[in-house]
Amino acid sequence: MAVPEALTAIPGVRTAAQLREPGQGELLTVLPELAQLLPDGGLRRGSTIAVRGATSLVLALLAAATRNGSWAAVTALPELGLAAAAELGVDLERLALVPHPGAELVAVLSALVDGFDLVVLGSAAVQPQTARRLAGRVRNRGTVLLTAGPWPGADLELKVSRRRWHGITQDGHGHLTARDVVATSRGRGAAARPSSVGLLLPGLEGALAEGGGGLPGRRLVGVAG
Repeated sequence: MAVPEALTAIPGVRTAAQLREPGQGELLTVLPELAQLLPDGGLRRGSTIAVRGATSLVLALLAAATRNGSWAAVTALPELGLAAAAELGVDLERLALVPHPGAELVAVLSALVDGFDLVVLGSAAVQPQTARRLAGRVRNRGTVLLTAGPWPGADLELKVSRRRWHGITQDGHGHLTARDVVATSRGRGAAARPSSVGLLLPGLEGALAEGGGGLPGRRLVGVAG
């Protein structure tokens, strides 16, 4: 499938053949607070990552990569808040949006995988057979696919739990200032053993920060099962 001219006309957007330049690394960087959740400490090109429980975590995963020159696209996520994305560190000048792909979701997603370093898919249902075909395309193009919800056969799944807001007193007064969560990752191979970190998502001023998350330490490595 050819990349639509509307995409390649965007300044800085490259085709799949241009994504993998000589000497280019296999990993896209992430914020230091998130590196512990990823088996290689970054987003491996050609991988699919399902994020469940917090769209803000999906956005936070884009932050360092877009600031370092990578291009990202988001589709089927019309409720995306650009202000929140900017607070989490996403470079909005390197972010393209396709809020309503409609019946052409698969075609749109395929085109985005061809032309961007990172692609975010909102909570849209994709059949397992289609998911396998798209995952193969992601591997071939060296893109990173992040889904805000489940994805059949994902290489890695991140899940957010134990949410607790700060700022409200027991009598119901005050202002919400930060949300304490626990983010847990589990996947294949080196990621088969789950790993959890406590985060403030969002933290003060809307940015990501380390948090307790109800964990006894900054990082726990669980036992499979």
